Amino acid sequence: MGAAGTAEAVQQPQRLDDLTRMRRVRDRIDREFARPLDVAALARGEFISAGHLSRQFRMAYGESPYAYLMTRRIERAMTLLRRGDLSVLEVCFAVGCSSLGTFSTRFTELVGMPPAEYRRQAAGALAGLPSCVVKQAARPIRKHQRRPQKPQ
Repeated sequence: MGAAGTAEAVQQPQRLDDLTRMRRVRDRIDREFARPLDVAALARGEFISAGHLSRQFRMAYGESPYAYLMTRRIERAMTLLRRGDLSVLEVCFAVGCSSLGTFSTRFTELVGMPPAEYRRQAAGALAGLPSCVVKQAARPIRKHQRRPQKPQ
């Protein structure tokens, strides 16, 4: 086995360890999205630096840990807003955001409209559909993931 083969053999277990760590981080974000989480705290939980976590997470999932966390929070917020029994401020705090301004900005970026407008439009629009269909239909799509609109 040449030097290149030896280097690959050494890197493979490290890559698998990194992927395992990133899976644990993603699972923690999914479970604890409503708690105060930041990249530094997530990195400490895996005994790695925040920079290494951010690089590895982006390589594994195509987005930063913060972007993934905010997407989870906005998805949950969309569900709560459709339900209609909480104010926008209550939804903001229920999903783990501490600033209404940041929440509204991120919500608008991901969903394409402010939370209050989403609540008005979504009230009843998805009523009666199975929850698995609602989850897929209402999933936020980042601007860079949207397909360009064809000119009419």
